[in-house]
Amino acid sequence: MNNNLDNNSEKFPKGHFVGMWMGIGIAIFSGLGIPISIITENFGFIGIGTAIGIVFGLLIGQSIENKYSREGKIRPLTESENINRQVALNLGKKIAITLGIALLTIGILFFLFMYFKN
Repeated sequence: MNNNLDNNSEKFPKGHFVGMWMGIGIAIFSGLGIPISIITENFGFIGIGTAIGIVFGLLIGQSIENKYSREGKIRPLTESENINRQVALNLGKKIAITLGIALLTIGILFFLFMYFKN
């Protein structure tokens, strides 16, 4: 733990506040789509809360990031942070592709089952 009395000298990595506030916005607004979809009787609106949360998170996070950048409190990513982000992105892509292929396979099998059932 940092025992300095002057914590204002801390520098944050680029993208820190945008990511943090996107998570906060999603957490706050994600439940909003359920009452909207019940009120409108259209369950296509069930995901609108997450979208609203992303927008608010981006707006607030980017404004804080710009403010801290003007004050000189935002630093560029270090080499290890860049590597960690690339590893996380590559892992996310692999998981998304694997999940997509699995869901496509399940969908095809379900279609074939329903088609040849009769």
